[in-house]
Amino acid sequence: MEDGEDVALDFGSEDDAMRHKRVRHPVACFFHLFFRVLAIITYLFCGLFSNSFVTSFVIIVMMLSLDFWTVKNITGRLLVGLRWWNHVDEDGKSHWIFEARKKPGTLLPTAAESRVFWLGLIICPIIWSLFFFGTLFALKLNWLAVVVVGLSLSAANLYGYIRCKVGGKKKLSSIATNFLGQQILQRATATTPTDA
Repeated sequence: MEDGEDVALDFGSEDDAMRHKRVRHPVACFFHLFFRVLAIITYLFCGLFSNSFVTSFVIIVMMLSLDFWTVKNITGRLLVGLRWWNHVDEDGKSHWIFEARKKPGTLLPTAAESRVFWLGLIICPIIWSLFFFGTLFALKLNWLAVVVVGLSLSAANLYGYIRCKVGGKKKLSSIATNFLGQQILQRATATTPTDA
C-alpha cells in the first residue's frame, strides 16, 4: 500500500461468531435510547431538582443534541446500516445524501437491533408532539421552546432515516401517491363473487 492511497474501510462487517447474536451492538443500542430517554425524563422531572429554567433548558438541549449526533452518526449505521448527511460542493450547492448498506460482504442488521432502532426513532417524536400540545394548551411558552427543539431534532432524524429506508432519490410524496394509487387500482380491479 502506497502513502496517500485511499483505502476502503468496512465499518459494518464482523466475524462469523457475531452473526448469530441477537444484539451484536449492545453499547450502540444502549446509547440509541439513553440520551433521548434522559432528555424526556429531565423534561418531566426538572422542576423537582432545579427551579432555574435556563439550567433545565441547557441540560435538555444538551441531551437532545447528544442524541441527535449519536443516532445520526453511529447507531443508524451500526444498527440498521443506514446513514444520511449533507454535502456542499464547490459551487456552494447543498446536496442531501441518503444511503443504505448494500455491500454483499456485510452482515445484515438483526431483528432485535432493527426493532430497537425504529421504535426509539418513531416513539420519541410522538412523545415530543404530545409535550408540544400540552405546553401549548397550558400556555407555558418558555417550555414550548424546549419542546420545539426536541420535536425538531427527533423528527429530523426520523425523516432522514425514512428517506434512507425507502430510497434516497425518491420523493416521499411520490412514494405515498404510488402506494395509494396501487391500493385503489387493486380494489377497483378486484372482482366480487356474485350469487348465480
